[in-house]
Amino acid sequence: MHKSMGPDAMHLRVLRELGDVIAEPLAIIFENPWQSGEVPDNWKKANIVPIFKKGKENPGNYKLVSLTSGPGKIMEQVLKESILKHLEERRVIRNSQHGYTKGKSCLTNLIAFYDKITDSVDMGKVVDMIYLDFSEAFDMVSHSILASKLKKYVLDEWTIRWIERWLDRQAQWVVINVSMSIWQPVSSGVPQRSVLGPVLFNMMVWIASSASLRMTLSWWRGRCAGG
Repeated sequence: MHKSMGPDAMHLRVLRELGDVIAEPLAIIFENPWQSGEVPDNWKKANIVPIFKKGKENPGNYKLVSLTSGPGKIMEQVLKESILKHLEERRVIRNSQHGYTKGKSCLTNLIAFYDKITDSVDMGKVVDMIYLDFSEAFDMVSHSILASKLKKYVLDEWTIRWIERWLDRQAQWVVINVSMSIWQPVSSGVPQRSVLGPVLFNMMVWIASSASLRMTLSWWRGRCAGG
């Protein structure tokens, strides 16, 4: 209830306290766009708020947070639960994925990694580690490639179409106190702080990292075979 409003200026506390009255109209609003594939423009827009992290005050030390529509986030949550169930049934995201995964964190990732490496070393095995650095990864997700991956994992056509329309023609502006910049189009990336963003990002990263790992291992085996 206490989260900030998005561009539609609809406060989440209003949605909560009027829930009994607006639940049915919202359900109709959610059902129609999902079937038609049309996404309200307000759900595609975001207020970008810079939050200072640490160090000297320069632009590089600010984390940019996207504030989006409250009703839009509710719709995203409905789709997220359906997508997660689908991914779990098809085992698209493996247990070794800890980022943006419920019940897991950097700490669980470190513990699992440390346990696997020490076991291998104790058994006298050779351990090779490959690190992949995704710089500004959230902002670099290709919408077209992401859509093709969604189709690959056989999500229903209505959900895929909705996500494609949701990502298409997104826009954002920077908001500082009461000052706003002009609207800027967004041609790539998934919105940070959105509900669907981490799920879509996980799918993209897992697919990309798996492909990169296979290519690297293939190159390494070829090099070893050649002496």
